[in-house]
Amino acid sequence: MPIALAVAIVAPATGLRAGEPAPLLAYGARIAGDDARTRVVIEFDRKPDFSIHYVANPVRVIVDLPETSFGLKPESLEARGLFDAIRYGGMGAGASRIVLSAKGPTEVTHAEVKPEEDGKGFRLVLDAERVDRARFEKLLGDQQWTGTVRAVKTDRPAITPPKTAGAFVIAVDAGHGGIDTGAIGSVTRTEEKHVTLAFAKDLVAMLNREPGIEAFLTRDRDEFLSLPQRVQIARQRSANLFISVHADTLKQKDIRGATVYTISDKASDSLAADLAARENLSDEIAGIPLESEPAEVADILIDLARRETQAFSVNLARSVVSSFEGQIRLINNPHRHAGFRVLQAPDVPSILLELGFLSNKDDEKQLLDPEWRKKVSGLLAIAVERYRQTAVANGG
Repeated sequence: MPIALAVAIVAPATGLRAGEPAPLLAYGARIAGDDARTRVVIEFDRKPDFSIHYVANPVRVIVDLPETSFGLKPESLEARGLFDAIRYGGMGAGASRIVLSAKGPTEVTHAEVKPEEDGKGFRLVLDAERVDRARFEKLLGDQQWTGTVRAVKTDRPAITPPKTAGAFVIAVDAGHGGIDTGAIGSVTRTEEKHVTLAFAKDLVAMLNREPGIEAFLTRDRDEFLSLPQRVQIARQRSANLFISVHADTLKQKDIRGATVYTISDKASDSLAADLAARENLSDEIAGIPLESEPAEVADILIDLARRETQAFSVNLARSVVSSFEGQIRLINNPHRHAGFRVLQAPDVPSILLELGFLSNKDDEKQLLDPEWRKKVSGLLAIAVERYRQTAVANGG
């Protein structure tokens, strides 16, 4: 599914982890051209190493860079010419990426780094041309992919036991991150990835106050994780629950309120189906060449585990809805279901919590309110504790 709009991502300053070099700074950019040829120029404070790769269906040109802070004006890389969308941002593991979504088969025919004339920086110059399908297929076949992030399989991960024996472990997944901004606030233009991380941190802190609970973040800063990676992290940490946090946007500005989703082969309604389709695009947005997931459902034991896990997930969702009712606004029919890839672990009960709609000005205001987030975190912690007690009583 092509992405129709160019989305500018400005990465905020983040603290460096021990031993990490300072990121590059991309401080300027420009793009010019038509449907036959397009030039992209990006200015850096230091000389950037880079590599270029191609991904099909849809066609994307991938430019991999070392970790980079993008201090670009949104209009400076507004898509035009051969490209109908341009995204850029962090990919985790000390890497960043520019994803140029093309209108058709495209080749970068010339790419080089030049020093600025004033000697104060460098510019990366990319010249792209439209090519025929045969030429693009040859580019795909000849390239040696060395990208920084690949979709990863989630079967049989190495298990890390809880820090405390017998602890009830909860993975809290802040949706989106890095190059994948998620939804954009209609008033403040706040990016979903920052809203989800702020809430996830509050929730982990709230959960860790409960005796016997050990909660952790799948990501603790503005970085990209693929959907399979998020699932794998939860399974590696022996998670008993997986809670993925999001904030949606809709064309209908009057719709507001929280929703709790569980996984299902068939969506409960069109809103759930559309949301799952958007959320499942995260890896495509980041320019990842998707790989097939292992056919775990072919194993009857795995299939039975999945059914039991789905039942536990539904119980958790009902507990959350019950805790929220009368306390925070919910949409009609607040427990819904669809085929979310991030909820696919066959052995970890999982929910996806949509806190509200960034497309609604009232919801957006609440989502940015630290006190509201703490209130919701507290109610969610109550729901989780109620679920845990029931699961323990039933031998789970």
